[in-house]
Amino acid sequence: MLFYHRLKNWLRNGLIIFLLNLVMLVATAYLVYPQTVKPTANEPKGAPVILGDETLFYIQARIASFSPEFRAQVVSNRIVSLAKNTEVSLNTLKIVDNEAAATADIRAGDETLVTIADVDAVAAGQSRKELANEYLQVIKQSITDFRSSYSIHSLVRGVIYTLIATIILTISLISITKSVPVIYRQLRRWRGTRIPALRLFDTQILSAHRVIDLISEIIKVVRLALLLGVFYLYINLVLSFFPWTKGLARILFEYVRTAISTLVAGLLAYFPNLFFLVIIWLFTSYFLKVIRFLFAEIEQDNIKFQGFYREWAQPTYKLVQFLVLAFAATVAFPYLPGSKTPAFQGISIFLGLLISLGSSSVIANIFAGIMLTYTRAFSVGDRVKITDTIGDVVEKTLFVTRIRTIKNVVITIPNSAVLGSHVINYSAAASDPGAPPLILHTTITLGYDVPWRKVHAVLIEAALVTDQILEDPAPFVLQTSLDDFYIAYELNAYTHNPGIMAKIYSELHQNLQDKCNEADIEILSPHYRAVRDGNQTTIPADYLPSDYEAPAFKVSSLNAPSTKDNGVNTSESDQT
Repeated sequence: MLFYHRLKNWLRNGLIIFLLNLVMLVATAYLVYPQTVKPTANEPKGAPVILGDETLFYIQARIASFSPEFRAQVVSNRIVSLAKNTEVSLNTLKIVDNEAAATADIRAGDETLVTIADVDAVAAGQSRKELANEYLQVIKQSITDFRSSYSIHSLVRGVIYTLIATIILTISLISITKSVPVIYRQLRRWRGTRIPALRLFDTQILSAHRVIDLISEIIKVVRLALLLGVFYLYINLVLSFFPWTKGLARILFEYVRTAISTLVAGLLAYFPNLFFLVIIWLFTSYFLKVIRFLFAEIEQDNIKFQGFYREWAQPTYKLVQFLVLAFAATVAFPYLPGSKTPAFQGISIFLGLLISLGSSSVIANIFAGIMLTYTRAFSVGDRVKITDTIGDVVEKTLFVTRIRTIKNVVITIPNSAVLGSHVINYSAAASDPGAPPLILHTTITLGYDVPWRKVHAVLIEAALVTDQILEDPAPFVLQTSLDDFYIAYELNAYTHNPGIMAKIYSELHQNLQDKCNEADIEILSPHYRAVRDGNQTTIPADYLPSDYEAPAFKVSSLNAPSTKDNGVNTSESDQT
């Protein structure tokens, strides 16, 4: 019920504004362009005879040495003098036919206003008598209107009309000002319900929130246009009420009339092109719907093509959509308003040049994005390594690839850089059921005094107790090098969870330390450089027997007496 009352108020206010402005517009047209008798249906060419700011008729013929312009100026001066002399009655106007001179004179008493010769009648396409009668009627009506406009009654009426126009202006301004906030509030209530998101070819262009913002901006422009229009009508109408400013009002009205006539004529002439653009839009829209349905079926695996993968469906659809839209834009371009004008063509060439010069890297990234899609190097969610960056792919676009590292840092890499470097995909095996699982590997170095078979057993045991390491296939050990001081053992273990590689590696290293310590195997890497009892084992004390004692050693030079300090033999030189 509340909405109904508000809607009724809006309609009522809008109707009031419309009727008030319509009255002002009609009054402007009536007062600025009063109904006068036109000399001919088609306005002839020649010198105009003017009273005030109104053209009465045209003189086209020359008589003897008198040009049409001179004759028109003389006639205008005579008519103006008669109009200003209110003591002379218009009943004295008459036509005097001079058969001897083959002319007809329009006189006011004894004063001749216009002399009409046969050449004037021939130029006007009428008889001399008909032309004289027509001119007489026009002169009478024009002088009557001229005298009436300068009368006290007319001036008082102009003041009254001005007050009425001012009241209408005030009501219109108040109605416009108060209606706009109410419309804004209602638009906000309709957001997401009656006003949905803006879509073009099933692609969301603007959200519902942005649509409301767009409508609000349009309302602001309409409000400004209404305010300017009302002010224009008011000023033009007030100027037309008084004879001194009626000419200015006529000029202002003619400006707007010419602009509106040009606009309407242009719109009418553009209708065929607009119809063709609508046909292009409808054809493109339905063609894209068919294409989208086809690729949706491919994505759902309802339609299969040999060598075409399901994950290619959406990227291919977007590529085809872009090509179809580009083709439609190319076809529709000649039918756009102003497309054939030199200014429009010059701007198009300039913009095309700017795009071609400044978009080389953009185009490279687009083509790289397309290549990465069809090479199937990685997918969203895969754990990859690109250059020095390791993380999960969170987004693939035509321009960039975004990766979230294990530290939750999102890194954006241009597609051209991705295509130009090698990509390591740790998740490729997990996404392919026919491929073996991912192998995690780490290297440990042990001394030659430890039997290699024992080392193999210990390393495999450490791998098997690690979470997310598979028992089948079983882990295995490779001896990758025999160095001067130690042997390098590479432990290889399978997993199905590359996304938590860092956690698996950390737990695997912990288990390697524990199992080696439990098996009494000393890890010799890194090398110890501290000055200590070299016979003390590196195994933590928690793993050693309670009665463990490091064996003693003796270092001394020849003929140098030795001393014993804390059970350790050292030379005097070592003590210093």
